[in-house]
Amino acid sequence: MAKVKANKSITPLLFREVATAGDGRDITRNYGGLMNALMPQDSVLQGKGGDYALYEEVLRDDQVASTFQQRRMAVTSAEWGVRAGGDDQESRLAAGFIKEMLDHVGWDSVTDKMLYGVFYGYSVAECLWGREGVRVTLEAIKVRKQRRFVFDNLGKPMLLTPENPQGEPLPPQKFWHFHVGSDNDDEPYGLGLAHWLYWPVFFKRNGMKLWLIFMDKFGMPTAMGSYPVNATEEEKRRLLSALRAIQTDSGIIVPEGMKVELIESARGGQVSYETFLDRMNAAIAKVTLSQTLTTDAAGGQYKGDVHRLVRNEVVKGDADLVCDSFNRNVVSWLMKWNFPTAQPPKVWRRVSEDKDLRPLAERDQILFGMGLRPSTEYIRATYGEGWSDSNGVES
Repeated sequence: MAKVKANKSITPLLFREVATAGDGRDITRNYGGLMNALMPQDSVLQGKGGDYALYEEVLRDDQVASTFQQRRMAVTSAEWGVRAGGDDQESRLAAGFIKEMLDHVGWDSVTDKMLYGVFYGYSVAECLWGREGVRVTLEAIKVRKQRRFVFDNLGKPMLLTPENPQGEPLPPQKFWHFHVGSDNDDEPYGLGLAHWLYWPVFFKRNGMKLWLIFMDKFGMPTAMGSYPVNATEEEKRRLLSALRAIQTDSGIIVPEGMKVELIESARGGQVSYETFLDRMNAAIAKVTLSQTLTTDAAGGQYKGDVHRLVRNEVVKGDADLVCDSFNRNVVSWLMKWNFPTAQPPKVWRRVSEDKDLRPLAERDQILFGMGLRPSTEYIRATYGEGWSDSNGVES
C-alpha cells in the first residue's frame, strides 16, 4: 500500500482556536467589574450603569408590551411536535419520550418565557431532573431572571448570589441558555430588542411629559394676580392661594385692592406632540415586528400582505431559535442518559401562512393510485411537519 505524504502546509496551529475572547486577548472586551466575568458590550447598558433593570422599565411601555406580546403569542399559538430522528424502534421511542416530557412541563409556557431572551439578548432556564425507573425525566423547566446571571470568560453562565456576588459556577447539563442578536460569537449576553427600543421609549416618555404640560398650559388660561405696592406678605400669600383655587374651585375671593386676570396662551405655527408620539410608536413596532401594519391600520392590501410575510419570517425565526437551542441542549442530554443508541429527535413548530393544499392533495392521490409513493421529505416540504404513520409515530 502506497504511503500518503503529509501535507506540510497543514500545521497544528490550524486546529486550534486563535481569536479567543475569554483569555484577555479580545481588545474590544471590558474585563473590569466582576472577577472572571465578562461584561455586556451593549453600549446603552454601558452608558447607563450596566444593570438589566433598565430594560425592564422599557418593557413597561404600552407599545413595547403590546407588540412584543404579539410576537411571542404568534410563536406559542403555532402547532408544535416532535419528529423521530430515525425509523428504528429506539428512535421512535425516544421521540415519544420527549413529547411526553414537553407535555408534562408545559412547552408553550416555557417557550413564552424563554422568548424574553429575544428582548433582553439572552435567556437562562434551570432544568429540574427526576427519575422514573431507569429513566431520567424532566420534571420542570424554570426560566430564571436574566440579570441573576453573568457569564465567565468561556461563555458559561454563573449565578449571582448574596454569598457569591462575583458569581458561582453552575453544574453542567443543568442550565439551558441561549443568546441572540449579537453580530459575533464572543458576546454571550447577546443584543436584544431592548437595545434598540430604549431610545424610542425614552423620547416617547419625555414627549408625553411635554404633552401634558402643553395641554395644561393651552387647555386652561393662566391666572395672574396684581397686588398694591404696599401689600403685606400675608396679603400676598392670600392672593396666591386665591390664584391656586382657580384651578379647582368655582368661586374665589381676593383682598380689596387686588385683582385677578386670566391670561390666554397664544402660539403660532404647528406643534403636534401626538404626531411625535405616533412616530415613536411606529419606531417601536418596526423594531419589534419589523413592520407596522399589524399594529397600526394603514396601507393597501399589497402592503398588508408584504408586512404579514415579514412578520411571519420574524416569528418563524423565533420559533426556530428556541426549538434548535432546546434540541442541541436539553434533548441531547436526555438522549445521552436514556437513549444513547437512538437518533436524536427534533422538536419543531409550524409557523407559516395557510395555503390551499387541495389541488396538490388531489394530484398526489392520483399519483398514489398509479403506484407512486411520496417520500418523507416531500410530505414535510409540501404539507409541513406533524404527519404520522398508522402506528402514530411521526415521520
